[in-house]
Amino acid sequence: MTPLEAQERMASLATTLSSIETVLNLPAMREAIVDLEAQASAPDLWDDQDRAQQVTSRLSFVQGEVRRVENLRRRFDDLPILYELADDEGDADALADADKELESMQAAIDELEVRTLLSGEYDSREALITIRAEAGGVDAADWAEMLLRMYSRYCERHNWSLEVYETSYAEEAGIKSATFAVKAPYAYGTLSVEQGTHRLVRISPFDNQGRRQTSFAGVEVIPVIAQAESIDIPEDDLRVDVYRSSGPGGQGVNTTDSAVRLTHIPTGVVVSCQNERSQLQNRATAMAVLQAKLLERRRQEDRAKMDALKGDSTGSWGNQMRSYVLHPYQMVKDLRTEEETGNTAAVLDGEIDAFIEAGIRWRKQQSA
Repeated sequence: MTPLEAQERMASLATTLSSIETVLNLPAMREAIVDLEAQASAPDLWDDQDRAQQVTSRLSFVQGEVRRVENLRRRFDDLPILYELADDEGDADALADADKELESMQAAIDELEVRTLLSGEYDSREALITIRAEAGGVDAADWAEMLLRMYSRYCERHNWSLEVYETSYAEEAGIKSATFAVKAPYAYGTLSVEQGTHRLVRISPFDNQGRRQTSFAGVEVIPVIAQAESIDIPEDDLRVDVYRSSGPGGQGVNTTDSAVRLTHIPTGVVVSCQNERSQLQNRATAMAVLQAKLLERRRQEDRAKMDALKGDSTGSWGNQMRSYVLHPYQMVKDLRTEEETGNTAAVLDGEIDAFIEAGIRWRKQQSA
């Protein structure tokens, strides 16, 4: 790029980076680190394991955020020097390296800017995600399992902890449903834009005649609730079923009836957990998931009432939100943001950052 273009890009990035530093409030984050370090060093911290994990997780996250911004600031401050040296020496390779660093800085600052848009009431929470096969028969079940892998790979790429609570396998292939937790700060705010119906078009591997098949899977994303928000659920409102955990094809995972299914009778909400070998642990986890789902249900009902009072007749942006086409051409396209790519293999392998960032920006524009 020309020297003038580089100067204009750097001036724009300087403004954006300064704005990010202001929004994140680095002095307050450094004070939070000092406080969290004091809590983490308390000798009785691990007497309460849940609280200990919250403290250490929060400390690690805040430290990482501060390092991330400080490293970006150092890299940005070095950029003019790289261009000056390249210009003084008339070195085309050095100039190309400076341009490459500028492009890298642009991407890093854009990504960090998206983080500052996560300012919703529950955005900083961990996430509970449920994937369900919808229309499309065995292809839909296979598609639901492909989505589970896509989100698993996304979490791996970001070093986010993912814990699968329950998987209901389909008879022939794939899964009927799966529920998992993404245990990372801002997981809910980040992944909530993935909620909705995901549509797949491909040549069905289950059709002997090799015909094209369209199948659908639904993704539900809700925030993990805090203890103070827990909903009191009377025992009379619950039906508890225990059963033996099973894997693909119905094979037994263990020899005891440790899996737990909870049905909230008044609403019909059903949750299951089979990831632990202990029935008590599975019941506790299932109860936490049920409370989160009931709280989200209450929030949705309250929002619907407010929309009705305001005369809001717009549909939910979450439905039919993304299309994945593998035949007759290769393309993934978000129907809300118009973000698209022809690299379908990378998307299905978890490279969905561009779609998530576009979704967060789109959501912010819709609420402005």
